[in-house]
Amino acid sequence: MSTIGTPELLFLLRGLGWTLALTAIGFVGGIAFGLVVALVRVARRRWLRTIAAAWIAIFQGTPLLMQLFVVYFGLPLLGVTVPAWGAVAIALTAHASAYLGEIWRGAIQAVPLGQTEAAHALGIKYRSLMRDIVLPQALRLSLPATIGFLVQLLKGTSLAAIVGFIELTRAGQIVSNQTFKPLIVFGIVGALYFLLCWPLSLWGSRMERRLARDRR
Repeated sequence: MSTIGTPELLFLLRGLGWTLALTAIGFVGGIAFGLVVALVRVARRRWLRTIAAAWIAIFQGTPLLMQLFVVYFGLPLLGVTVPAWGAVAIALTAHASAYLGEIWRGAIQAVPLGQTEAAHALGIKYRSLMRDIVLPQALRLSLPATIGFLVQLLKGTSLAAIVGFIELTRAGQIVSNQTFKPLIVFGIVGALYFLLCWPLSLWGSRMERRLARDRR
């Protein structure tokens, strides 16, 4: 039975680094594509809204694990070979875009309609209306929910272990198999996840309370 020493801890920290990298890729990609989804979701043309609604329904209505499998095993069938981290990044980005798009769609529609009507009366074009009036307020309103989703996305990266990618959870499995001390190893892994997620959860709760005070 091996002991848990510096090499094992460094291996776990390397896995933690990949967990953070996957979270950053998925979140940044989700922000970019999610904003498009949100804007299409509130577009004037019905067929555009239908496409965005279908995208959201697919990725919210299916497990993230299944989405990882479809990307990882499906793309090679189409002749597109991607590494494990690339497949995970694509799946996380698509998954995040659906959730963030719906969060921001709700925030956009929460902006008082009178502001949009006033902008139209002043002759402000749609692009300026969204960029200068609606989106700044909507993004502020959606910040607590966005932070909450970031926490879920960070924990969701643990599913990358299923396709063989070595992030924090997979690193924990490997160290556990080597040392035969699963309770200690996954206790460390759980503590690392907690240290990442707990401050974000507190930040989201603080932002939610601040917005509630501002509405009074």
